[in-house]
Amino acid sequence: MYTTHFGLREMPFSITPDPAYLYLSAHHQEALGHLLYGTGQYGGFVQLTGEVGTGKTTIIRTLLEQKLENVDVAVVLNPRQNEQEFVASICDELGVKYPKRGATLKTLVDALNVHLIQAHAENRRTVVIIDEAQNLRPEVLEQVRLLTNLETHKEKLLRIMLVGQPELATLLARPDLRQLAQRITARYHLTPLDAGETAKYIEHRLSVAGGAQLFSARAIAAIHQHSRGVPRLVNILCDRALLGAYAAGVRQVTPDLVVRAAREVGGEAAVPRRRVTLLDAALVAAILGVGAWWIWREELASGLKGASHAEAPTMAKPVVAAPVETPAPAAASPTAAENLNRLLRAAQPLPVVLSRLVGLWNARPTLTEGESLCAALSREKIGCYKSLGDWADLRRLNRPAVLALSSGRGGLQHVLLRQLGETHAVIDALEGPLRLDLEQIDLLWTGEYLMLWRREVEQELIGPGAPAAAIVWLRQALARAEGRTPAPTLSPVFDDGLREGLLQFQAANGLDRDGLAGARTLIALDNLNLPAGTPTLTAPQNSRTP
Repeated sequence: MYTTHFGLREMPFSITPDPAYLYLSAHHQEALGHLLYGTGQYGGFVQLTGEVGTGKTTIIRTLLEQKLENVDVAVVLNPRQNEQEFVASICDELGVKYPKRGATLKTLVDALNVHLIQAHAENRRTVVIIDEAQNLRPEVLEQVRLLTNLETHKEKLLRIMLVGQPELATLLARPDLRQLAQRITARYHLTPLDAGETAKYIEHRLSVAGGAQLFSARAIAAIHQHSRGVPRLVNILCDRALLGAYAAGVRQVTPDLVVRAAREVGGEAAVPRRRVTLLDAALVAAILGVGAWWIWREELASGLKGASHAEAPTMAKPVVAAPVETPAPAAASPTAAENLNRLLRAAQPLPVVLSRLVGLWNARPTLTEGESLCAALSREKIGCYKSLGDWADLRRLNRPAVLALSSGRGGLQHVLLRQLGETHAVIDALEGPLRLDLEQIDLLWTGEYLMLWRREVEQELIGPGAPAAAIVWLRQALARAEGRTPAPTLSPVFDDGLREGLLQFQAANGLDRDGLAGARTLIALDNLNLPAGTPTLTAPQNSRTP
């Protein structure tokens, strides 16, 4: 279509997982390394997760193209099978002979075991890779566990790799699957590309296709902003932007063409699509519609028992509860296990949890029809930040957060994290704060969280091409972070000196070094000079925890 116009041998941004175009970022190298470890002599059970479009399937194909000596690989691409169909798929992939008629699950497992013992005797290792593993039925996962029992006195006969979306971690957190989860010897979560990696990714794909750099630096920054670094979304945006440049008769993609491309794909390049939880559910169901809120109003009235005073909203009126004071803990100190049981028994509806989070910021946003909660909060200079992380991540950010927990019944439960210590957390529950051991919450937490933060500027990403006022503010903030008084006059240009200052600040604060001021960097800058009344996860000095 546009290949001749740009002098390309082929279309460089196809979304098919072609290993020839694989760009191995540091994260992708680690992911591939984990899979290679799983094929080794001492490899066992590996779990690889990542958002939709981050490159998991491409990494699998890259692994299969490696010259793995003495390794037999079976790839299961269709996880929606029962136990017998699942084992039969493995046998078919490995060429195991079994009776096609009348075969039972025992017949299949016995035949597979004989094959594995013979392969082991020939000094060959056998690996099973299961893609889209988040779709496996619990009973099939139990069969996976049983297959790991096939072993000699010294090593496992079958190495398993579970590859899937973040929901896989939620699935394996179920109490009835804990035996399987405990056998996983290596876990890795594949994250999207940072800004620098996005630029290198685009350059790499163009180079493989035989082309030069066809995107301006500002266009690449816009692509990263709209795609959030998800490779599949980067491909979609780049392909559509190149088509737009071809239609316009120009030979380089500009930021305007990227914005137009993002609009043309219907917003699908704005954020990766995934399960509806946390912010997604809040925006789509809990708060967007008056009707939805009225449905939950009864839950608010009966469930909060006076702890929150949310009113049923009408459009263009506040829709979030007034500030919620965290009640003082009860004098008695129940055990952490008792608190966990109490928390699971008294699940709070997501609108209630979000209402309490927003109330901590003394915010009362107003929504117009079709507007998201975060858009309304932005008018009060409050930003939303949703991500996947761990306790160290939350400590660095130091803001109350809504956590997504596995309910143990195949669903999710959302709770408000109010305080975070070294070994425990305080959760804001219906009946008051509950103190829980981090090890207990780890069994249920999917790693997903949503927090709010105070925004000093309108932009959530400050980089090349950002408004002059935002760049000047960033220079002032970095100067204060370094203990310097900002100069009276500061350059409104995002130059190499400013980028270097950002890189140094990010390195000193344990942030991804991308040279751009995104939400995490802006929150870290805010942490250096917190305004009075900013809610944090640090327990007040004069307060008791339950």
